[in-house]
Amino acid sequence: MENNTDHIEIKGLRLRCIIGFNPEERRAKQDVIIDMVLFTDLRKGGSSDDPTDILNYRTINKAIIQHVEASSYNTLEALATNIARVAVESGAQHIRVTAHKPGALRFTDDVSVTIERTATDFA
Repeated sequence: MENNTDHIEIKGLRLRCIIGFNPEERRAKQDVIIDMVLFTDLRKGGSSDDPTDILNYRTINKAIIQHVEASSYNTLEALATNIARVAVESGAQHIRVTAHKPGALRFTDDVSVTIERTATDFA
């Protein structure tokens, strides 16, 4: 039985990519901040203390870094969706992604979008 209340959180992954659709936004990489919640059953790994019994979040994180740093998107929605896809392709079955674009709007600290996807969304 899957326990979707167990999760691994990765917060504040600071990366740079081309993000935005205005010409000035497409000239150079901008800062993005990624937060992820990887839903997974932690009971087996918690009992065994065996790394092979857990979701390898290091592998997922590395794949996302590589993808985002090489990416170019018009929208945060597309960025978040493709981060979820990369995570699923790297072993996650269920993920919540929040993609932040600091300073995207005047007089604000941040704009973000949050999506939640499962492996079936990319099957």
